[in-house]
Amino acid sequence: MIRTLWTTGKYVSLVLGSLVALVPIIVIVFASLKTNTEYATSGPLVPPENWLNFGNFVTAFVKGRMLTGFLNTTFIAVVSVTGTILIGTMAAYVLDRFEFRFKKLVFALFLIATLVPAVTTQVATYQVVNWFHLVNTHGAAIILFMGTDILSIYIFIQFMQSIPRSLDEAAMLDGASRLGIYWRIILPLLGPAIATVVIIKGIAIYNEFYIPYLYMPSQDLAVISTSLFRFQGPYGAQWEVIAAGIMIVILPTLIIFLFLQRFIYNGVTSGATK
Repeated sequence: MIRTLWTTGKYVSLVLGSLVALVPIIVIVFASLKTNTEYATSGPLVPPENWLNFGNFVTAFVKGRMLTGFLNTTFIAVVSVTGTILIGTMAAYVLDRFEFRFKKLVFALFLIATLVPAVTTQVATYQVVNWFHLVNTHGAAIILFMGTDILSIYIFIQFMQSIPRSLDEAAMLDGASRLGIYWRIILPLLGPAIATVVIIKGIAIYNEFYIPYLYMPSQDLAVISTSLFRFQGPYGAQWEVIAAGIMIVILPTLIIFLFLQRFIYNGVTSGATK
């Protein structure tokens, strides 16, 4: 009896959890395919009359200048993720392979940095970025994305601890320098961890709204998240167009995650056990 109740409760909780996750998506899909009149006269869970009504998607893509948003987002993401990988792997290599004074203090400072809410430092951060004349340029978002990712360093350190130090020693006996060891041995072996960071960091940059909105107010520099924000104005009441814009934003990350999810799981758990 108890086992039956436990099994029933387990499946009921799974169904409820699935509904909580899926119902908002279903509402958005239905809304994106409805006309303005149909949206105003039907319930949120009522399917659209015409499943091939893609006019809202065209309006959202054109009026929201989403192509420019996609291009700007791609440029910022590629440069930022590349910089994050280079900085993160180098920092992880030094912290894991070298012994130096105050090493534990450096680890502690990294941990403290992850605990400080980013919003509490935005006034000082904005002043620094403005002093470098990076406000309203791609450089503002790129430098902030590259310099605020302590989590990536911890992922690289965790994975690097599973790489035998004997490889470093053998390479040094063959005359390899520390830089050569990092570039030719360590970096290629960090492939799964790099794939994880690329996916997690790339999606985070894609979804980021606050930094582009604050540091890049120009419409020519708009990313995909701030492009969607344009519909607060003349399209503020056209929720079916907003829903279509949301679907345009969601689809790329959904497709990427479905194809690359195994790299996320493998990279996060690699090095956790030895």
